[in-house]
Amino acid sequence: MHVNFTEEELKFKDEVRSFFKDKYPSDIKEKQNKAIPLERDDFVRWQKTLYKQGWAAPNWPVEFGGTGWTAVQKYIFANENAKANAPAIVPFGLGMVGPVIYTYGNDEQKKRFLPGILSSDVWWCQGYSEPGSGSDLASLKTKAERDGDSYILNGTKTWTTLGHMADWIFCLVRTSSDVARRQEGISFVLVDMNTPGVSVKPIITIEGDREVNEVHFENVKVPIENLIGEEGKGWTYGKVLLQHERTSIAGVARSQYRLNRLKNKIKNSDDTQPSLTGDVDFMRKIGELEIELKALEYTELRTLAAVTVGKAPGPESSLLKIRGTEIQQRLDELFMEAAGYFSLPYVPNQYTLDSDPEDHVGFGGDSVSSLIYFNNRKASIYGGSNEIQKNIIAKHVLGL
Repeated sequence: MHVNFTEEELKFKDEVRSFFKDKYPSDIKEKQNKAIPLERDDFVRWQKTLYKQGWAAPNWPVEFGGTGWTAVQKYIFANENAKANAPAIVPFGLGMVGPVIYTYGNDEQKKRFLPGILSSDVWWCQGYSEPGSGSDLASLKTKAERDGDSYILNGTKTWTTLGHMADWIFCLVRTSSDVARRQEGISFVLVDMNTPGVSVKPIITIEGDREVNEVHFENVKVPIENLIGEEGKGWTYGKVLLQHERTSIAGVARSQYRLNRLKNKIKNSDDTQPSLTGDVDFMRKIGELEIELKALEYTELRTLAAVTVGKAPGPESSLLKIRGTEIQQRLDELFMEAAGYFSLPYVPNQYTLDSDPEDHVGFGGDSVSSLIYFNNRKASIYGGSNEIQKNIIAKHVLGL
């Protein structure tokens, strides 16, 4: 694949770089550079900044507010976003439910939901996994029983990222159990999180954050107009959503940024942390990872090219998800190795604006490296575990 930029593409690159230089809010940038967790307001302000520029939804069709960018422009934007260490857009609205709504929703649903998703006025979370139904999602048990012009929802969703901040949740629910295959009888519905009967309970992850939650539905009344597409076709819609999610999970540009930051860190070591540039084994690991990341980059470009001409991501999304998350986790390990024993302690006040960014490894101080490592172990599980992705590749690519 040719990646030499045309004169027009180089002008676009300069435009994007200038945007990040001039419009990236300084307080959010400082938090990002010091690994201080962002609040909902930070994410909203950043998406609204992109929305005002017309750049919030690179992958959406133009008629719904998309940019109309080519695959190369999307590639340029993603790389400049990573180089600026700007926040990744929270994906549940723009990257997941939005594409399902504009693809399968009716005109009224598009008018009702898409503007708020695009402007970040409405926040979404994802209701897929359940206790006992994670990678085997077709075994989900949350029920939606028809009651006149409504569904009555009962069940539990788990690992719901940012569910405690969300206004709405999109869910896969079982509307029929009398089916030949488990994938049948599942529907895709949208639920207002403020509906009576919805409750959210925190799950504190291993590094001590509240990022994920359990969401419980107890006799929750959902209007029938919140059903997307046809009843019983939710599995089909959910698969399309997951393909988009897996493509974004790869995080190629973000991994390139982190790798470059690690290389700069080991070059600029002081007396307390001797340089690792003379460690042949460590440098070999970096070299191998850099080659694998470049190969993944080309796979991502091919997938972007397919999306640009209107195709949904195919089995390539599984390849991207597997290799992308493996590379992310290997980067975490290298950050830990570079930090040495400094990665061991947990310093409660490390998330402050008073810390020195020059002392940081990766995204935060050396002692943050272990927290990032622990948190990111889930990357190979969410969005469909890597083992499941290998089964998809075996079936759809190898024909096994």
